[in-house]
Amino acid sequence: MAEENDNTIFVGKKPSMSYVLAAITQFSEGKNEITIKARGRSISKAVDVSQIIKNKFIPDIKFGDIKIGTDQIESETKEKINVSTIEITLRK
Repeated sequence: MAEENDNTIFVGKKPSMSYVLAAITQFSEGKNEITIKARGRSISKAVDVSQIIKNKFIPDIKFGDIKIGTDQIESETKEKINVSTIEITLRK
C-alpha cells in the first residue's frame, strides 16, 4: 500500500464505530481529507465505516478516490497469497 500518514485509518478487527470515531476526530481537528484503508475480510467494514460517516455524522462529506487492488503477502507456510485491498478517500 501507499505511504502512511496521520490522516489514514486502517480498518481491522475493532468495531466499526471505533473507526468512525477516529475519522470524525480527524475531521474535527481540521483535516480536510482522510483515507480509510482495509484488506481482505475488512473491506466490507471499511465501506460500512465510510457510509456511517456520510449518512449519520457528516452528510456534506464527499467521496474522493476509491482505489481497489491486490497485495501479495506471505503466509505462515511461506506461500504467496493474494489479498484484496481498498482505499476510500473522504473530503470535507
